[in-house]
Amino acid sequence: MRSYVVAGGTTGMGRGLALHFLGRGDRVTIVGSDPAKGRRMLDEAARSGAADRITFLQADLTSAAAGRRIVEEVRARHDALDGLVLTAMRHFPRRVVTPEGFEATFALYYVSRLLLGDGLTDLLERGESPMIVNICGVGVTKGAIHWDDLSLERGYGSVKAMLQGGRATDLLGVAYALTHPDARTRYLLHHPGFTDSGTDSLRGPAKVIVKLLAKVMAQPVDRSIQPIIELMDDPPGKGLLAYDRRTPVDPSLPTLDPERARRLYEQTRHLLG
Repeated sequence: MRSYVVAGGTTGMGRGLALHFLGRGDRVTIVGSDPAKGRRMLDEAARSGAADRITFLQADLTSAAAGRRIVEEVRARHDALDGLVLTAMRHFPRRVVTPEGFEATFALYYVSRLLLGDGLTDLLERGESPMIVNICGVGVTKGAIHWDDLSLERGYGSVKAMLQGGRATDLLGVAYALTHPDARTRYLLHHPGFTDSGTDSLRGPAKVIVKLLAKVMAQPVDRSIQPIIELMDDPPGKGLLAYDRRTPVDPSLPTLDPERARRLYEQTRHLLG
């Protein structure tokens, strides 16, 4: 029996992957911010006979303190992990600042994934063929890191925040490979394409527009997760892997620059204290 942690495991692709792991007999810990959605996942697992193999941990991962707490709770429950799936995302139409002073999109997309990946690496290193899966937009080059204004105090926009979060997430995979050069744990940056993952975090016109587009253009979750499952079951290499669906992403893209990756990692670690 393998063991997985899925952050953002109550909705969308995180939910789909968690149910896949449970369906083949694995043990899964899901992390989510909504207790009601967590309860629905527990109930669904119970109906399929997997109640003893699923754990729900409630946390708002925009909080670094909550991320650290989840690391400690997982460590208390597991001696080893085979995979960590990072898929928690949320749309913030207005600027939100976390208790630690981070802009909420950056906190969720980058800081939480940094804390979970680094904090659980020793457990992953004890797994059979361990992998961190970071579901993101790797290969996309729009957006930028606002080095002198990471918290977007000047000119906040939700799209601007999401693009910065996306580019930061790309750099996180590179930084992980740089800071864990001898690790057995592979790090997969995976762009699934436009997926109908739900619109719970959207509000107003944006929710209506995305919902309509999803009906016409988006692929269903069960199709989007298939390339990830294939890459997890039969990894094509070691260290950092970057894929747009089943196609490798050019590692020389400026959005995967090692110097920028290390700079952002060290700057964030400094801010975290």
